[in-house]
Amino acid sequence: MEDDHPPMPLYFFTIVFLLLSDSAALHIISANQTIKDGETIVSDGDMFELGFFSPGRSKNRYVGIWYKKISVQTVVWVANRATPISDTSGVLKVSSDGNLLIITGENTVIWSSNSTVSVINRNPVAQLLDTGNLVLWDERGTKENPIWQSFDHPSDNLLPGIKFGKDLVTGRERYLTSWKSPDDPAIGLYSDRVDTNGYPQIIGWRDQVMLSRLGPWNGQGFSGFPVDMPNPFYTIEFVINEKEIYHKFELITGRVLQRMHLTWDGKSLHMHWLERTQEWEVYQDMAVDGCGRYALCGPYGVCSNLKHPPCSCMEGFEPRFQKQWEVSDWSSGCRPKQPFNCGTGDGFRKLPGVKLPDTRTSWYNVNMTLGECEMACRRNCVCTAYTNLDIRKGGSGCLLWFDDLMDIREYETSQDLYVRLAGSELKDYMVYNRRQGVLIIVLPTSLALLILSVLAYALRMRKKISLKKGQGNRESSLGKKNTSVPMEDLDELPVFSLDKIAAATDNFSVSNKIGEGGFGPVYKGLLEDDREIAVKRLSETSQQGFDEFKNEVICIAKLQHRNLVKLLGYCIHGKEMMLIYEYMANKSLDSFLFDEERSSMLDWPRRFHIINGMARGILYLHQDSRLQIIHRDLKAANILLDGDMNPKISDFGLARKFVGNDASDKTKKVVGTYGYISPEYAVHGRFSIKSDVFSFGVLVLEIVSGMKNREFSHEDHRDNLLGHAWRLYREDKLIELMSESLRNSCVVLEVVRAIHVGLLCVQHHAEDRPTMLSVVLMLVSESALPPPKQPAFFTEESFRVRGSVSSQDEYMITLLCAR
Repeated sequence: MEDDHPPMPLYFFTIVFLLLSDSAALHIISANQTIKDGETIVSDGDMFELGFFSPGRSKNRYVGIWYKKISVQTVVWVANRATPISDTSGVLKVSSDGNLLIITGENTVIWSSNSTVSVINRNPVAQLLDTGNLVLWDERGTKENPIWQSFDHPSDNLLPGIKFGKDLVTGRERYLTSWKSPDDPAIGLYSDRVDTNGYPQIIGWRDQVMLSRLGPWNGQGFSGFPVDMPNPFYTIEFVINEKEIYHKFELITGRVLQRMHLTWDGKSLHMHWLERTQEWEVYQDMAVDGCGRYALCGPYGVCSNLKHPPCSCMEGFEPRFQKQWEVSDWSSGCRPKQPFNCGTGDGFRKLPGVKLPDTRTSWYNVNMTLGECEMACRRNCVCTAYTNLDIRKGGSGCLLWFDDLMDIREYETSQDLYVRLAGSELKDYMVYNRRQGVLIIVLPTSLALLILSVLAYALRMRKKISLKKGQGNRESSLGKKNTSVPMEDLDELPVFSLDKIAAATDNFSVSNKIGEGGFGPVYKGLLEDDREIAVKRLSETSQQGFDEFKNEVICIAKLQHRNLVKLLGYCIHGKEMMLIYEYMANKSLDSFLFDEERSSMLDWPRRFHIINGMARGILYLHQDSRLQIIHRDLKAANILLDGDMNPKISDFGLARKFVGNDASDKTKKVVGTYGYISPEYAVHGRFSIKSDVFSFGVLVLEIVSGMKNREFSHEDHRDNLLGHAWRLYREDKLIELMSESLRNSCVVLEVVRAIHVGLLCVQHHAEDRPTMLSVVLMLVSESALPPPKQPAFFTEESFRVRGSVSSQDEYMITLLCAR
C-alpha cells in the first residue's frame, strides 16, 4: 500500500505548486477565461479586489473594483453602470480579440471595454494592479502602453495616478461623474471636469449648470483652494502641453489611503482612511465655504467669507442694480463707475490675494514677463485684467482676460490680479495715450464729480419725461395690428417723434435712402445734436416687415455689445412704425469684400479684426446676453462697419430667443440666405446655435478668400468655396485660399489658423462644430487645433460615396450649391 502513495517531498511540492498557481490566477484573467459572480480577482499586493457586487439596498449586480484591505467596502470603479444584471448569472471574460466583456446567463453582452486595437492571436490578458487600475494588455505589448485601462474611464472616484483631464492627441477626456443615488451607480446629475477653454481649470457641474470652480493652477496649487504643499501624504501636479492637459495626485507613502470622491449629491471630497476609527474621513472639502458657489457675487463682484454680507464690488466698481443688492441678490454683479476708455488711457489697479476669475475667455503665454503681460493687455482694448501664470520664483508667464471678471473671492494667497479701470478712477496716475502719443495726468476733483452727478440726474429726468410722452402717444396711436408689440420691451427704448425723424431724413428724401429689405426702406438721418442715424421704416404692405419689427424690438432692446448695431430708439405714429439705429459710416461688409476696388482697403489686420469682432458678438448672443439669441441670418450683408471698420452684427428680424440649454428648435418655414444656412436647417428645418456657427464659418472663409460661397467656381472642379477650402486643407495648401490682395499684409500663421477655424465651423454635422466660446479662444490662442471633418455641401466624390444621403437631401444639396 505504501508504494501507492508518492514520496512525501513530491506530494508536498505538488500542493505548494497548486497553491501558487491558484494565487497567480487571482489577479490575472487570460483570454476566454471567465470570472463568475461570487468569484473575484485581487491585485498583487492585496490592495484592491474586483468582482460582482450589489450597491446599498439594491439587488442588481455590477462588476466593480473596491479596496480589499479595509473593513468598509468602498467601490471606486464600476464597469456596467447603466446596464445592471438582475441575477447572479453574469460572468466577466477577456475575449480573444482584446476586449473585456460582461455576459449574462442568456449569453448577452451587456458591457464591453470597446477596445479599438485588435489583438487576435496575441494572448490578451487583464490584470488588476495595486493602484486600482484594471489593465488590458497583450503578450507583445507592455503594461505602460495597454490596450485598455480603467484609469481612462473613471467613475466617481479619482485614485492616485489617474490623469484627470484631456488627451489632446486622441481627444479622450477623463472626468468624474456621480452615482445616481447611493443604491444606483448609473451616471447621476453631477460631474467634475478639467475645462480646457482658455486657461484650463477644474469645474464642478450639475447637468449643464456650473456649480463650482477651483480656479486656475498657479504653480503651487489652484488659486481658489488653500495651498496644501508640501505635505507628508501626497504630491500634486498640473500638466499643460501640446499633447495633454491633466491634473494628477500621487501618494508619497503606501501607508495611507486617499481618494477624491464625487458624491451622489454633488460634493467633491478628498477622503482619508483612518485605521483607528475604521472610517473614511473628509480630508478636504473642495467647496471650501459659502463663497465656493460659482459667481455668487456676479461679474466684478468679490466674495469674502469673513464679511457679512459676503459680496462687495471691487474698488472703482458699483452694483449694477443697487435695489437687487439691497435685498441680497448679487447675481447681477457690478459695473465700472466710469466706462473704460482705451483711447484716452485706462489704468490698472492691483487686487491682492484673490482667487482668479473664470478663465474660459482668457489667453495665456508661458514665456512672457509681468511687464510684457501688462503691455499686451494695455494694447488690447477688450482686455479686462492680467496676472502671472506661475507665482513661483517671483512670477512668470502671462494670463489675460477678455470679458467680465467672474467668480472672484478674497483669499490668503500671494496671487495678485491687475484689473482694468478708467483712468479717472485711479486717484493720481499717469497713462499713455496711444493714439495721440502723449502722457496724460489725471487729477479727479470733487467739483468734477458734482458736475457729472448733476448732468446725469438731468438726463435721467429728461428721459423719464420723454418716455411718459411717448407712452401716451404710443398707446393712443397703435392700431389693431400693432398691439402685439410687447410694451415692456419698448419701455426700455427712447421715443422719437415722427416730426423729429422726418426732419432728420429731409422728409424721407430719396437722396437719403441707403437701402431696402423685406421690411421696407432704410434712410440716413441727422439729428439736431449732429448724431447720424439710420431709420428703418416699416412698409405698410409688408407683413414680413412687421414680424421683423417685433423681433428687433424684443431682441435688440435688451442687447448691448460693441459688436452689435445699437438700437437708439423707435417711432410709432398711427400706421408708421420705425426703428432708429446708430449710423454705420462704412455700410456693410459685402460692399467692401466683394468689390474689386474697395476690397484692397481691407488688409489682413482689418479682416482678422472683423473676424474676431464677429465671433465675440455671436458669443454674446449665444451665451452672455440678457436674452440668449440665435440670429439665423448671419451673412456679409448683415455685418455693418463703423467709421473705424469695427464690425457690428445687424438685422435681427429672423432671430429666435432660447433659454439655457433649450438651444435648438425646428420649423417648417426655412428662412435665411442660401450659402450661409446650415445643412440640417436647409434640409430638415432644424436650427440651433450651431446654425450660427456654420454661418460664421462661411463668413470667415469668404473674408479670407474675398469670394462668395454661392458664386465660387474653380476651373479644376465643381466644389463650392467650402469644398475648395476642404480640398486645400487635405492637400496642405490652405494658404492658397487667401485673396491675392492680402499678400503684402498677411500674417501667414493667422491666416491659416482662421481658415482652419472656419473649416471646423462648417463641418457637416452640427455636433462636430465648436461653440462660439471655443471659436473665440481658438482665434486668439496658439494651441493646436483639432482636425476638421468634411464640410457640409461638399459636392464632389464625398457625397456620391455616402449611402445615407436621401434623394431629398441630394436635391437640396444640389440646389444650395447651385445658388
